Formats: sequence, structure tokens, C-alpha cells
Amino acid sequence: DMVAVLGETTGCLALPNLRDKMKNHPEGYRILQERPRIRLSTLDMARLQGLPDGSLGREYVRFLEDNKVSPDTRMPPKFVDDEELAYVIQRYREVHDLMHTLLGMPTNMLGEVVVKWFEAIQMGLPMCVLGAAFGPVRLSSRKLQVLATELVPWAIRSGLNASCVLNVYYEQRWEQPVESLREELGIFPPP
Repeated sequence: DMVAVLGETTGCLALPNLRDKMKNHPEGYRILQERPRIRLSTLDMARLQGLPDGSLGREYVRFLEDNKVSPDTRMPPKFVDDEELAYVIQRYREVHDLMHTLLGMPTNMLGEVVVKWFEAIQMGLPMCVLGAAFGPVRLSSRKLQVLATELVPWAIRSGLNASCVLNVYYEQRWEQPVESLREELGIFPPP
């Protein structure tokens, strides 16, 4: 909860920038207009489980199951007064697990730090920058070496190269292969 509050209270510069990126992109604009939500109540889990291996929907459900997480754990914004900006931060929270899926990263500390590096580059939210910078303090020296030599350079390159991940209407792309979506967005294959 405190991380979510930090994201809301420190995102005053990044959130308008993200909203503008969405407004200036056809798919992002539709998302802002329609305001879809990624919740168990809006997902047809049986349908997603039945999709082919490698598809975004099947791999997303596999990620949720393997890591015992739920999209319903994302708290609604409380400290963002602007309705549109509140939706942007909510959308960011709800697609976080999809970032794990796209990046092929687990929910352990190493995976979270890698996702935070990607998100920091992509979104500029101070809480992502802080997570990327201070998350590694709990890692072993072996994991720090892998992080520094392979994973962080890849996450930074991918974050800089990729188009804005908030401009993807994931709910309409469940059948798309993860590899195809990575390629479309400009995310390099995970190391």
C-alpha cells in the first residue's frame, strides 16, 4: 500500500506525460476513452486458459497461477485528484503483471528489479526509479552480477526502444503471441 501511495504522490510530472502519450496514440486514446479494467470480474479466465501456449492471454494466466497473484490486489488511486490521471496510474498498476509476462520475469526480487528498471525507463515514475535503484540491495553478489551485466542493460535497452506499453489494449490482444507483441513494441528477447 505504501508503494502505491508513493507512486501517486510522486508521479505529478510523470502522470501527465504518460496521459499525453496515450492521448497521442490511437490505441492509447481508445483506452483512455473506454477505461477498461483488468480484474477477475472482467477476465474470462477459462477462455484465457484455453488459448494456445505462447499467446498473451495463456501466458498471462500462467504467470498469475505460477506466482499465485491476482489482478484484484491493485488498490484504487486515493491521492490523484484528476480523474484521467487517476485512471493512468490505475492502468499502470493493472498492466504491471503483464509487464512481467512480456518481459519473461518472475515475481522474485531479481525479476521485480528488472521490471522496475524497464518501467522506470518507460514511464519515468519516481517509485519505479526508486525500486530499480534500491531493490538490488537485497540481492546476493551472484545475482547482482547477473543483474548488472545482463538484465539491467537489457531492460534499459528494451525500455528505451519500446513504444509506450500503456498504449496497448491488452484486453483485445489475448490471442496475440507474446513474441509477436514483444516484436511489435520493440522489446528485445529476454536474455
